[in-house]
Amino acid sequence: MIAKRNNHVFKGHKTLLGSKYVTYAEMELPTHSDIFSHSNNGFDWGYHGSSTIQLAFAILYQLSNNADFSKKHASKFSNEVIRTLNARDWVLNSHDVLDWINNNLDADDNKNIVQKLEKKPASKRNKKQNTKISNIVKETCQELGITQKALAEILEIPEGTVSSWAVKNEIPRLGKKAIEFYKRNKKNEEIVESFKHFTKLMQEV
Repeated sequence: MIAKRNNHVFKGHKTLLGSKYVTYAEMELPTHSDIFSHSNNGFDWGYHGSSTIQLAFAILYQLSNNADFSKKHASKFSNEVIRTLNARDWVLNSHDVLDWINNNLDADDNKNIVQKLEKKPASKRNKKQNTKISNIVKETCQELGITQKALAEILEIPEGTVSSWAVKNEIPRLGKKAIEFYKRNKKNEEIVESFKHFTKLMQEV
């Protein structure tokens, strides 16, 4: 079995409002429901069910790049690993997942699986395009007059995650939505306060 080891990790987080998301190398982990649709409710963990099996498949597929193997072993991986992730926030090292995969390979699996962990280097064209992309984290902090630490507290995620987004200038879709939602609410609060102030002035006239 071919494997390229690195220090990437899977991270799970549940917000106080119940939203759940999982990242790999600080990027949002795709559900791959187009390949394996076991749950319509996204990911979950801490028990053994349809949403945990969907997460198990996504993690196995991320490292094995083999849909057949991931489908075949998703339920077992969910029961043995995903079920044990009981905390609101958790970290799962790719090394441990690879060890699990290696320990559960059979003869047919071993013939087909090729590890694909290393991220392909961006082309020169993509690098030039990336330099033109605005840094959402830095612009948001500047616009709101807050620090990255304060932004992490607002989003209820680790400060290191926000720092990584800023440094790499890469942010998952859910992170963008959360920031946009907060900024929109902030503007609505300002509008309401302005209206209250205007009403008070009109009453005093």
